[in-house]
Amino acid sequence: MRIDVPQSGDPGRTFETLSNAYAPEIVRAAGAFSTTAYQHSNLALREIEAARYRTAQINGCMVCQGFRAGRDFPQMFEGFGGDLESSVYRNGPAPDEEFYAQVGNWHDWPGYSERERLAIHYAEGMGEAPKQIAADEAFWARMKAVYSDEEIVDLTYCIGSWIANGRAAHVLGLDNVCFVAESAEAAE
Repeated sequence: MRIDVPQSGDPGRTFETLSNAYAPEIVRAAGAFSTTAYQHSNLALREIEAARYRTAQINGCMVCQGFRAGRDFPQMFEGFGGDLESSVYRNGPAPDEEFYAQVGNWHDWPGYSERERLAIHYAEGMGEAPKQIAADEAFWARMKAVYSDEEIVDLTYCIGSWIANGRAAHVLGLDNVCFVAESAEAAE
């Protein structure tokens, strides 16, 4: 880690401990931004996961790359007191491992719907080339053909939360000490 985080005795509470030790209002707001995306997005779970996982790859966040919706959402929602039953978790089937394995190959893998492919493209554009994606009229014509304005705003702010929080976790070296990493190890 790049910073000293007081020991809480529970590695799964690293972010809670961080928010109690340093910049509590800012860290808690960042956490709320992230959890709100999962609690209130109206997009399909596979669309959310496509964009989230591509963002995780770009950010380099190990926690985010290890997260699997089908396995980890219940524990995550329990951790922040969210309502799993009314969350994005219930918006369609959870992706399988092949889905995650192919995210970097989104141009060619036939297993993605047009909406999932566009969600990945958008996450990649926001994460790597925001000026270019903002000006890409062909991309926006495709987006507007399959996503409503409300869904575009939903997806945009979800991606924004993952960019911000994933990059912060990665650069501070916190991306190996979270409940998601522990649950991934337990599943192996």
